[in-house]
Amino acid sequence: MARFPLPNGAILEVASGFGAAVPFTAITNAAPPVVTAAGHALTNNEVVLIDSGWGGIADRAAKVAAAATDSFSLAGLDTSNADTYTPGSGLGSVIPVSNWLEIPKITSLAVAGGEQQYLTLGYLAEDADRQMPTNRNPLTMTITVEDQPALAYVTVVEGLSDAKTLSILRLKLRNGDQILYPGYVSISDTPTTERNALMTRTISVGIAGRPMRYLAA
Repeated sequence: MARFPLPNGAILEVASGFGAAVPFTAITNAAPPVVTAAGHALTNNEVVLIDSGWGGIADRAAKVAAAATDSFSLAGLDTSNADTYTPGSGLGSVIPVSNWLEIPKITSLAVAGGEQQYLTLGYLAEDADRQMPTNRNPLTMTITVEDQPALAYVTVVEGLSDAKTLSILRLKLRNGDQILYPGYVSISDTPTTERNALMTRTISVGIAGRPMRYLAA
C-alpha cells in the first residue's frame, strides 16, 4: 500500500444494467451471512443490490462469495447480532448487476455528510451538559464531469435521474480496492457555460445504504 494514498488513477463506474431478481428463502445470522436461493446462477465477485426484511442490509450493495448450487454468502456484511437482525425476518432478494459503464473525464468527486449527530441534555443538579449519539447525516456524492453528451454513460445517468430508481456506483482505486455506493443518481440538465472555462455537468448521488469497501486481494 502506498504510504500516502491518493485518489489519482481511480475509475468510477455506474451500473448500466441489472439481471432478474434472485429471491432467497433463508439468510443466516453470521459474518458474512449465508443466503439460500435454490438454483441461482450467481458467481463469486458479482455485485448485487440487496432487498431484505432486515433494515440494516436493505438497499446495500455487496459482492457474492462462496457461491454454491443453492446458496451463496454476501461478502463484507455482518448479521450475527440476533437482537438487531431478528432470525427469520431477513428474507428478500438480490438483484445482480449485469453491466457497468465508466464515467470518464471527472474533474472532481466529493462525498459529504455522515457526521454523527448528538442529543444534548442537562440535569438540574449538574453544571455541565451531556451528549448522547443519535443518528448520522445522510451521505451525498457530487461528481463534476466534462460535458460530453455523446458518451454512453450519459443516457444511463439521465435515465436513472428521470426514473428515480436505485442504482450502484463502483469506485475502483489504483491499489485494487473497490468501494460500492448504492444510491439515487441525478444529473444537471445543462452544462456550465462560463467564458474560458471547461463546460461541465454535475452528477449527484443520494447514498441510500452504507457504502461497502473491499480491500485488494
